[in-house]
Amino acid sequence: MKKLSRSEFLQISVMLFGLFFGAGNLIFPPLLGNQAGSASLVALLGFSITAVIFPVLGSIVVGKTEGLTNLSNRVGAIFSVVFTTAIYLSIGPGLGIPRAGSVPFEMAIAPYVPEGFNINLARFIYTLIFFSLALLICFKPNKLVKRVGKYLTPTLLVMILIMFIKVMNMDKNIAAPTQGYEQNTLLKGFLAGYDTMDAVAALNFGFVIAQALKRFGIKDKNELTKYSIKAGALAGSVLFLVYAMLTSIGAIGSSKFVRAVNGAEILTKSVYAVFGNFGIILLAAIFTLACLTTCVGLITSGGEYFESLFNHRLSYEAWVSIWTLFSFLMANFGLNKLLEFSVPLLGIIYPVALVLIVMGISHDYVKYPPLAYKLAGFVSVVLPILQVLSKSFNLGFISKVISALPLYEEGLYWLLPSLIVVIIAILCVKILDTTKESENLESKQKAL
Repeated sequence: MKKLSRSEFLQISVMLFGLFFGAGNLIFPPLLGNQAGSASLVALLGFSITAVIFPVLGSIVVGKTEGLTNLSNRVGAIFSVVFTTAIYLSIGPGLGIPRAGSVPFEMAIAPYVPEGFNINLARFIYTLIFFSLALLICFKPNKLVKRVGKYLTPTLLVMILIMFIKVMNMDKNIAAPTQGYEQNTLLKGFLAGYDTMDAVAALNFGFVIAQALKRFGIKDKNELTKYSIKAGALAGSVLFLVYAMLTSIGAIGSSKFVRAVNGAEILTKSVYAVFGNFGIILLAAIFTLACLTTCVGLITSGGEYFESLFNHRLSYEAWVSIWTLFSFLMANFGLNKLLEFSVPLLGIIYPVALVLIVMGISHDYVKYPPLAYKLAGFVSVVLPILQVLSKSFNLGFISKVISALPLYEEGLYWLLPSLIVVIIAILCVKILDTTKESENLESKQKAL
């Protein structure tokens, strides 16, 4: 039976980290540290639940079920197509990829474009180079592990480590927690982890990892699951360490950089304080590499999914070209409009994604009946849809019912209803099975 070498395993694990770690993963932890201040450790633990644990579990369960389509099929065939397509579109060209192309420019380059130089032209040139490079990498999926896991991501990690070590030499000015972290520190951090969108992205990246393992010759299902778990654990550990470094950068300057608007501002001011102008170049390179690795993963997984969905009528190369071109155009001309549509869509997708991850990872232990998947999928989709609609239309009684649900203010109004229907489904199936067994036993006794 084929086994991975240590080098191959490390490349797979580092690639998974690189796929997860994009622009959002860079800017949210420093902001968390800045706002949580002296309570940063507790906030980081909450953040890690939704930004580390769920993404790792998601990638494992998708690898284990051999694709998001198979996982979502447990709810239903139609749901599987709609949900899986919505995931790939929203986290791909619908939001994730265009944002990954434009964010590094807006955060690390636009503020330093020479006065008088057309900012739109500068963005066009930057994103053209960025997406051209991403497309070239995606054209060779067989070399994805080597390019991302062996070269791009290790370079990114080294640059982040250099930034962290240097910034930690600054005077420590740690403030008291603010912005809600003074009261609900753990929960506030938990909800902040949503913003990385990695739990949803994991449903894409799990398939990329499974395919990469197969290209290394790992065909046995048990071996695929084992290596997916190990790679996820290592990638998650590195992800947590990087989040801890970035959170520390935000925390040590929390008194110095008061009321920072976002994590990019904190990082920019911090690196400039210790590196000068070179720090801006370093930060621009970090943002670009972080977004590039994520883009490559999203484009690759989307290209492979749509090639399969349309029965290979268009080649993988054609699909990744379409995705890249569309994302390039949106990054330059339509990102704001795209966000108006994609952000509510993500609000609908995220709850059911978390539900499927939890049920998928615990399925071997609980043995959920098909009814449990169907009911949980229905509830965790319908409630967020009604919530999104209630923000634009007056739904009367329905809006009142949703706002009265437990954990509504925390954005987790779907959690308890989803749990309840799963329990009801399990109990109903057990009662029916017990009744059938009793009837069968009575029939046999009468026959005797």
